[in-house]
Amino acid sequence: MIPFTRLAASACFSLATSFIALSAVADMAPETTPGATIYTMDDFSQYAPRTALEMVSRIPGFSIQGDDDGSRGFGQASGNVLINGQRVSGKSNGATESLDRISASSVVRLELVDASAFEIAGLSGHVVNVITNGDGAVSGTWRWRARFRDNLPPFYNGLNLTLSGGQGDISWSFKAESSPERGASNGPEFVTDGVGNLIQRREEDFTYAAEYVSVSGSVGWTPASGAIGNLNAKTTLFQPDRKETSKLFPVNGPEGRRLYEGAEDEVFVEVGGDYEFGFGPGRLKAIGLVRREDSPIIDRVFRGNVDGTDISESLFTRDIEEGEYILRTEYGFAFENGNDWQFALEGAFNYLDQQSSLASSEGGGPLELQTLPNANSRVEEQRGEVSVTHGRRLSPSVTGQVSIGAEISELSQSGDASNVRTFTRPKGFASLSWQVDPSLKLVTRLEREVGQLDFFDFVSSVNLSAGNGENGNPEIVPEQSWRLSAQAEKNYGGWGAATLEVFYSDIEDIVDRVPIGTGDGPGNLDSAWRVGAEWDATLKLDKVGFAGAELSFEGEYFESEVSDPLTGEVRPINDSSKYWMLAEMRQDVPRTDWSWGVGFERWERNPYYRLSETGQEGARPGFGFAYVEHKDLWGMTGQAMIGNVANQNDTFRRQLYDTNRLGNVVRVEDRARDFGPIFTVQLEGKF
Repeated sequence: MIPFTRLAASACFSLATSFIALSAVADMAPETTPGATIYTMDDFSQYAPRTALEMVSRIPGFSIQGDDDGSRGFGQASGNVLINGQRVSGKSNGATESLDRISASSVVRLELVDASAFEIAGLSGHVVNVITNGDGAVSGTWRWRARFRDNLPPFYNGLNLTLSGGQGDISWSFKAESSPERGASNGPEFVTDGVGNLIQRREEDFTYAAEYVSVSGSVGWTPASGAIGNLNAKTTLFQPDRKETSKLFPVNGPEGRRLYEGAEDEVFVEVGGDYEFGFGPGRLKAIGLVRREDSPIIDRVFRGNVDGTDISESLFTRDIEEGEYILRTEYGFAFENGNDWQFALEGAFNYLDQQSSLASSEGGGPLELQTLPNANSRVEEQRGEVSVTHGRRLSPSVTGQVSIGAEISELSQSGDASNVRTFTRPKGFASLSWQVDPSLKLVTRLEREVGQLDFFDFVSSVNLSAGNGENGNPEIVPEQSWRLSAQAEKNYGGWGAATLEVFYSDIEDIVDRVPIGTGDGPGNLDSAWRVGAEWDATLKLDKVGFAGAELSFEGEYFESEVSDPLTGEVRPINDSSKYWMLAEMRQDVPRTDWSWGVGFERWERNPYYRLSETGQEGARPGFGFAYVEHKDLWGMTGQAMIGNVANQNDTFRRQLYDTNRLGNVVRVEDRARDFGPIFTVQLEGKF
């Protein structure tokens, strides 16, 4: 283990041991944070929220940005939600999950305030601090959901149960959830040659059914000594099943059939915790996290003609184990003039272990194993990181924060491919926050980022559904980038609020698609850039005479550029997002318990590029929905929603080339699938 990792592990283990050994005494709710805009239950009464998540989601112009469960370790805080002034020490069990476990009746207030008020390294702009009472009362919420749609049986087991409470210096929350997923679409696919002549027509029917069950919870401890401890955990079971049947009608040749089936049985566990206490002139904090996942996967394809000829079968199996262990220590102290310092040390260990096999048969014979290089392998990364962060109030309305740091990592791979490499990467950021006036805040940030590796890029795999695969690449290194962003947060009072962020990223060693041997797979390219904008706005319509109504609009737009490693042409980053938008109109009808709403969602992605094919998914014209809601249905809130009112079709177009994309197009596959209307009924209540 490398030195930084050893040091972080030693510090965090000693603090975790102290946390387990300590006992509890009384504590009181924190005082109001200076400069905060306060929201209470009265501000959200028209929505009849049941949980803290529903309250925070209704703050005008504010979007929850949880800590990314795919981020590189813990690092510094990147979300914009705190609970009782504390960052949530979880990744998949982060801010959104924690808020959904807290009953709205347990919320004392929400504070929308500048991040500098909390002296937490990495936070910038406006954050929401959720203050809970912990008065000993146990409260809970429940939610039931059923869904009906074409081509699939309905489900009735959409369930969500939360409990939260506290006594003295102990607070706790619990959540159990069943959230089934269903999808189905069908329609024709046309296969043509390179000049547009029809080769084959396919009638395809796709179904997707998944069961998702999770249990999560947290315990918080705030004794009178000023120490703070938190422990949270989550476990999930995810079982998706995919099926695609195709009737094949070639222009020349017998009619055929094709069946694809795919299944997974994923088990996931995450446990995280933190402990903070006063030490010398500042406070010392330890954060720990353990995540484990096991995912056996099986894919199978059968094909044959109706006359019994040309029968074939392929079977691809994978057993995947993944893990992440993080230990982090932070020591920070602040001065009365608003200046603060933080010193942080972090160690992490990540791994992926994949065992795969590919078998096939022709003419109805037995399955025979096929050679699949670099498909059975274990990938590990040991990483240590150190950083120093300084925050300073430059004037009554301007605050700044600067951080410098570095990480050292060791990447190793064993099994079909063996390799060991060590890297050192600089990291850091500088940010400025300017409160122009009480209603306008401007934030700018320049950051040196190191991207998180996708360990699946190191190992080979096969996609039987698409009829292709990818070669693993043991030489991949983490992306690095300079990211410059500017954000404006504007409160328009009775008209609503809006947030807009624009950014530019200059990327080194970007992971894209590159030729590998006679095939292709993920690999690093020298450079790329990405520019984009993200926004969230709420417009209240009371002032124009539409009482109780509001229009919300959120979205993101991106442009990017990279040089293709095969053709040398300039193109967008492989399979990257181009835009996403969601608009919703809602009215809570005055002096009634009724509300209604309509919405529209649309997205577009850039094409993907492989050695011998390109393709692009689409969804046109977009997903529209409408709902009606009653907020006192025998004490419950009831909602009925109809989805896909705009009759969205899922589209896909793929071009295949002779040898590679330098050659001629030899086949085009073009499809549009209809998935019909979706009807959802939901009831929720509290106790």
